[in-house]
Amino acid sequence: MIHKRILISGSTDGIGKQTALELALSGQEVIIHGRDPEKVRQTTQEISKKVDNGLVDGLTADFKSLDQVRKMVDELYGKYDYLDVLINNAGIYMNNYELSEDGYEMTFAVNHLATFMLSLKLLQLVKRSYKGRIITVASAAHESSTSLDFKQLQHRAEYNAYDAYAQSKLCNVLFCYELHEKLKNTPITSNCLHPGVINTKLLHQAFSINGNATEEGASTSIYLATAPELENISGKYFVQKKIKRSSRYSYDLEMRKKLWEVSEKLSNTPY
Repeated sequence: MIHKRILISGSTDGIGKQTALELALSGQEVIIHGRDPEKVRQTTQEISKKVDNGLVDGLTADFKSLDQVRKMVDELYGKYDYLDVLINNAGIYMNNYELSEDGYEMTFAVNHLATFMLSLKLLQLVKRSYKGRIITVASAAHESSTSLDFKQLQHRAEYNAYDAYAQSKLCNVLFCYELHEKLKNTPITSNCLHPGVINTKLLHQAFSINGNATEEGASTSIYLATAPELENISGKYFVQKKIKRSSRYSYDLEMRKKLWEVSEKLSNTPY
């Protein structure tokens, strides 16, 4: 396995932490991200103790604030000259309606808009890699969202927690596919995945049920980040390490391009 430098957003617990641990144990250089500085420090220290190479770093940014995303990006450019893989793993499930610091519905802001901004702003770092990869952790929940109401995308008159989550995951898939189109003339790939129904805080908060082990949840992200045979595979949706068709609505070209346009505007991040 070729040594890679990999940033995993939302990696202080759950699927993200397991992904970071297994990648570090396999000899990869791992950059942990979380919103709580103490949890980032503890996770970085915990994983460092388990690996020999010591190539584990940590960054803090609360994705509820796009300004914090910008500051994290600046920190990355200040510390690193390239990035091989970005795994967009961070995500939340909001039982109640809240607005982000920028005034957008929280689920949309964290799960999609912060991911959109982080990915675009890090493109120059990823372009300096040999065949960089951008991986977005979506969910089978995206299949429950049949359209995007752009009038209520960031402000909702009526709030349903699952609908907001499903819509944000549809945004993840649409973003992945449009990013693939825009990167066609570069060596960077863009893929997304459903990690499975995994035993995480998000699952307990959303559905009050238990899921499968985090090892299973991390497996497809790790595969997409490291498998040599995926070097030129892009614009795909994976489930259990296999390419699957996402929902038919996720292939709506007009909706995909409109989401990109709106996301550039709301995040003030032109491609």
